[in-house]
Amino acid sequence: MVSSQVESADFCWENAKVLLSSAYLAPVEYYRVMACAGKVMLEACDYYVKQTYRNRCRIATANGPMDLTVPVEKTGGDKQLMRDVKIAYHTQWQAQHWRAIASAYNSTPFFEYYKDYFRPFYEKKWTYLWDFNEALQAVVLEQLELQPVVERTDGYRADWGMEVMDLREAIHPKRPPVMRLSKPYYQVFAQKYGFQSNMSVIDLLFNMGNEAVLWLLPGQNR
Repeated sequence: MVSSQVESADFCWENAKVLLSSAYLAPVEYYRVMACAGKVMLEACDYYVKQTYRNRCRIATANGPMDLTVPVEKTGGDKQLMRDVKIAYHTQWQAQHWRAIASAYNSTPFFEYYKDYFRPFYEKKWTYLWDFNEALQAVVLEQLELQPVVERTDGYRADWGMEVMDLREAIHPKRPPVMRLSKPYYQVFAQKYGFQSNMSVIDLLFNMGNEAVLWLLPGQNR
């Protein structure tokens, strides 16, 4: 339903209000939505859901796509507010993630330029997953030179009706993109695997640099 709605010829992104969940180095489609929508609402009052982009991202490596997952502390209950989820440090996940990112992208045209913006996130310990994701998102938006109108929800609503396009669970690792993505961009491993669509936004940024935004804006590069 969501996909057909946003791909319809008469759909107006300029006036669209969308609702997104928190995400760790979210995929290209997530930032394409942010770039196209008139207003973005970021869900700040939902429950944490496993196996979603809330704590995982997907990068393109020399061996194909790889998922990177931020471990979180387990609690006694089944439900926990996303804002209260704590990052776990029983493994050296930060070193592992940065090693994987550097290995995948050190030969891309813009890794050297952007790496110092991202490396500190894998050196400092963050307590809450929400705060970690928020800070990373701010860096990504700044480097993309995107300034979407973003507000955080102040209460949870399961149904927003027709006033908001609810994409909280629609943008998901196991579901197709909610909107048609733009044409393929340059990737260092494309000759080996072909174009790997909808990777983490850092894949787009490291490969395309300041032209990355052209793959996100409405009507561009289609």
